[in-house]
Amino acid sequence: KKPKYRRIVLKISGEALRNDKTGEAIDSAVLDRLAEELRSIQKIGTQVALVVGGGNIFRGLAGARSNGTDRTTGDNMGMLATVINGLALMDRLEKAGLEVRVMTAIPMDRIAEPFIQRRPATSNADGSSFSSPARVTLTAPPTTLPLYAPTKSAPTPS
Repeated sequence: KKPKYRRIVLKISGEALRNDKTGEAIDSAVLDRLAEELRSIQKIGTQVALVVGGGNIFRGLAGARSNGTDRTTGDNMGMLATVINGLALMDRLEKAGLEVRVMTAIPMDRIAEPFIQRRPATSNADGSSFSSPARVTLTAPPTTLPLYAPTKSAPTPS
């Protein structure tokens, strides 16, 4: 059966990863459910790209305001929170048998690949396509711009 959509981009809020009962920032049961859902989507041949937020760990502007941190520092802390969530998702997706590529615009090549605007749509270092049905591409965060929220298409107001 042919899938309705060949490709999807899914934005997962960091808050969706939180366990509201225990207060845990990352709930393993939520990760398991997401992994199973994504595996079933990929099984039908749909290519998946994920964008993950970091609000379960730190909310840029709100977090900065609540603890007196500088706005830009707070946004940087929020971007690092998205990387933490991205790595948690990567780990669970790999354990579910999916091939995953975590990409970030923040240089940290030991744990994630650099995000280069044209590269995800074209090819991988080994020549395979980032958007191949066999791989989930996860961006965490997609930009290093302070004052930018991954859920918005433009910078947030100062």
